[in-house]
Amino acid sequence: MLPEDRLAQITQRFEFLEAKLNAGPSADEIAAISREYAELRPIVAEIAAWRAAREGLAEAQLMLADPDMRELAEDEVQRLKNALPELEQALRIALLPKDAADGRPAIIEIRPGTGGEEAALFAGDLLSMYRRYAEAQGWNFQMLELAETELGGIKEASVRIEGEGVFARLKYESGVHRVQRVPETESGGRIHTSAATVAVLPEAEEVDIDIPAGDIRIDTYRSSGAGGQHVNTTDSAVRITHLPTGIIVTSSEKSQHQNRANAMAVLRARLYDMERERAASERAADRKSQVGSGDRSERIRTYNFPQGRMTDHRINLTLYALDRIMAGELTEIIDALIAHDQAEKLAAQE
Repeated sequence: MLPEDRLAQITQRFEFLEAKLNAGPSADEIAAISREYAELRPIVAEIAAWRAAREGLAEAQLMLADPDMRELAEDEVQRLKNALPELEQALRIALLPKDAADGRPAIIEIRPGTGGEEAALFAGDLLSMYRRYAEAQGWNFQMLELAETELGGIKEASVRIEGEGVFARLKYESGVHRVQRVPETESGGRIHTSAATVAVLPEAEEVDIDIPAGDIRIDTYRSSGAGGQHVNTTDSAVRITHLPTGIIVTSSEKSQHQNRANAMAVLRARLYDMERERAASERAADRKSQVGSGDRSERIRTYNFPQGRMTDHRINLTLYALDRIMAGELTEIIDALIAHDQAEKLAAQE
């Protein structure tokens, strides 16, 4: 049974927040109240739909006693009995504890793993895939750092993606992505296996992570592109080293001021993610880390080009639609991963 007292508390809290918003909260309150109101609104909608179905079923069952209404009532009883399990499941999912970072922008870091130049080229393909998916969602896609190889592959890339529900949907992309295909550089037509790692980090706010000035070293240097060609004539690129952890972050856009801001945003995201991982490990010691070493065996997903298929090994999902997936059509995969995650959380509550 669903916890009626909790449903009542959520509804009362929502009504209280709605009244506060209508009364005109102070400038200090409005952001927090609006955020909580927006979080509760879909839950309250599910509560209302579930309650309406239960009340409708009770009324239809009373109508069965009326001979003139019996046939109509029987149809309504059956319809509502069929609808209630689905409505209850939707409500249970809405009541699941939310990841506090779900509504935040995401920083995605992509690096080649095993496989040499082919791994670097595949890392570039993944970057294009996420760019197209972000564009299809109407999200803002901002390149923070891009280091390319001479053949157009990627040594390292980091991007910031902002929009509604970005981290909630992209967090399932963290891990090792394996590719099986004939490389463009392969003259013998042999299929090679290589890999790239993807890390998806929730963007941290300054209030989340305090970084004392004494904990970082900031260096400026001249950025260079593929093959060592100078793309900037001034030392505008920025490298920030976090001394306590040894984390190094770089940014090499044209503006040194923007590079500092970009690098600090990535550093905060990494430290915030480390803190989230530490807290999660205390709650569940068996939680896997986001990204392994980049070895072929540590994979979450395989992209097999000769067979035109993508397999997500976490949920045993195989789709024969690789062209569409590489073109950024990730909705079916991500929806399946979200549903799997929700099912595991529901099972853990039973």
